[in-house]
Amino acid sequence: MLYIALVNGKNSKMIRLQEILFGSSNKTESAKISALEKKGVIRKIAPRIYTSNLEEQPEVIIKRNWFRILSNQFPGGILSHRSALEFVPADGEHIFVTYTYTRKNRLPGLTIHFQQGPPRQESDNVFFENLYASQEARAFLENMQETRTRNDLSKTLSISEIEERLDLIIRSRGEGAVNVIRDNARDLAPALGMEKEFIKLNHLIGTLLTTGDSKSLHSPIAIARSLGDPFDPERITLFEILYAALSGRTFPAYADKNLSLKAYRNFAFFESYFSNYIEGTEFAVNEAQQIIQTETPLPERAEDSHDILGTYQIVSDRHEMAITPSSPSELLQLLRSRHATLLRARLSKKPGQFKDKNNRAGNTEFVDWQLVAGTLKKGFDWYSLLDEPFAKAAYMMFMISEVHPFLDGNGRIARVMMNAELSSKGLSKIIIPTVYREDYMGALRKLTRQHDPTAYIRMLLRTFEFSSNIYGEDQTIIENHLIRSNAFEEPEVAKLIIIPH
Repeated sequence: MLYIALVNGKNSKMIRLQEILFGSSNKTESAKISALEKKGVIRKIAPRIYTSNLEEQPEVIIKRNWFRILSNQFPGGILSHRSALEFVPADGEHIFVTYTYTRKNRLPGLTIHFQQGPPRQESDNVFFENLYASQEARAFLENMQETRTRNDLSKTLSISEIEERLDLIIRSRGEGAVNVIRDNARDLAPALGMEKEFIKLNHLIGTLLTTGDSKSLHSPIAIARSLGDPFDPERITLFEILYAALSGRTFPAYADKNLSLKAYRNFAFFESYFSNYIEGTEFAVNEAQQIIQTETPLPERAEDSHDILGTYQIVSDRHEMAITPSSPSELLQLLRSRHATLLRARLSKKPGQFKDKNNRAGNTEFVDWQLVAGTLKKGFDWYSLLDEPFAKAAYMMFMISEVHPFLDGNGRIARVMMNAELSSKGLSKIIIPTVYREDYMGALRKLTRQHDPTAYIRMLLRTFEFSSNIYGEDQTIIENHLIRSNAFEEPEVAKLIIIPH
């Protein structure tokens, strides 16, 4: 931004100029632009386009502000075809727009491809001010059009790229998401005159959802899906090691003593409190109580407050916590739905969608985003063979934590899934208190890095016993019990004490 001083008699004030300014048919506005240009405050870089940036090249400035230029100079334009899926200039400089005429407009660093086409539909989205974008279903229909290009960049994605985008939607948002796209495309096709394109899109989506049908697919990723989801073999080996350590053993079965609704919710409060605290969402107990009791976020910490609320909403619902997956597809759906509730306020973290890029913690690389669904489905095989509730809970928690299927909230959702295994069988859920954080994290790391499940199982058994003593209808009494157990202390200053209730 450039600041300039406007002097009026004895008074002066600083005004801030936008990087991009536009010529105007209004005489007054036009005169202001001319005056600024004569003073050398701004310069012209394209027809009716000026900038206060006097240093960078025009093509750099125009590329950075392409959407502002389209909105101002071509109001009502619709980002379409590949631009409606990519939302950035293709090959760094090509944007495709459905407009009232067909023409190519060249600016420094940017080529705008206008194509006359169907008008904006009610379901199309506002992209920026006066610039719109084809909604998802329309964009896929547009990209199924046949194009003839010689030296120019194609306005449509290749069939392999379309397959990969649909496959990503299936992996991150579930099969239901592509069925919604198909249904919306079916409704839109007649109005857009794209019935032929819908037939092709419908066939492609059907092929992607049909295991074993790979003959008509082009993308290696899509072919892998049709032949069975690809998975991370090293993680599956690790899950097999944990399964072997859990299978055939008899574990304690600490009954859930929080039988009344009030008692169950009291436990759920501390379950939610500690599960968020261990991830860095730190509140004082009275602050967390205020958030839960009023169901109102603290104004200065809205997202963190919603994390507490989202976790509590799941774990305080005895019916929800009685649901466990009976198939791989149910596992994926349950993860997505619970994550959507858990992280509903953090839209940038895509609540309810599997990650679309890789994540890591320290030196630990989690499962590649393209292998998430396949690794979870394959890992479900070992889970389904376990009988003991504690064994299933321990396996489920580690599997979710190790895959890390989401951009955020993985530890919390892993503990939710673990506790559902226990609660569904009438057993005490598990709380990982603050004082036990290093034991918990260290045991997970040892299993991941050294393939040794001994410390992990021992750690969970200890906190299982500890948690079975947290019960009652008086939250203050429970809090005092937790204080005596050192639950709220930092790991470096105290040790967890198990005190029989």
